[in-house]
This record gives sequence, C-alpha cells and structure tokens, in this order.
Amino acid sequence: MMVLVLERVRPSLRGEITRWMLEVHAGVFVGSPPASVRERLWAKVCEEAGQGGCVLAHRADCEQGFAVRTWGPTRRAIEDWDGLLLVRQ
Repeated sequence: MMVLVLERVRPSLRGEITRWMLEVHAGVFVGSPPASVRERLWAKVCEEAGQGGCVLAHRADCEQGFAVRTWGPTRRAIEDWDGLLLVRQ
C-alpha cells in the first residue's frame, strides 16, 4: 500500500496521479501500485511539484513496516530517531 500527499501543487498534477491512485481527500492519494510504478510516480511528482510539497508513505521491510519520503516544503517534518520515524510540526 502507498499513501501520497500533495500540498500546493498544480491541479493537473493531482489529476494525473488519479490515473493510478484514488484521491480519498483533496491532495491525499491511496493505492497499491508495484514498486516500479511507485518510483516513477514519485519521480514525476518531485519533478513537477514546483513550490509545493509532497509526502510518500509506503510499505517497507523495517521495524515500523513503512518508509516515508518528503519533497519540498511540507506542513510536517519527518525525523528519524535511531530508525524510528517521528512527525514534527
């Protein structure tokens, strides 16, 4: 499973992402694409985000069971404390 949050990006970018994922709330996308598609979507989002921010959470082989990536300015910051991901506002 994958969750993608887009903040302050072009509406057309959000529209493009809906081809592969379901937009459950404005700017919040959920889906289960293969890892190769996930990487391509992330690259596209980072390339076209402009001044917006992006957060990607996906399943990973670690203690928490998921990994988080960010790009650009987001409302919350993800911090790694000895392998434990925490959210700071």
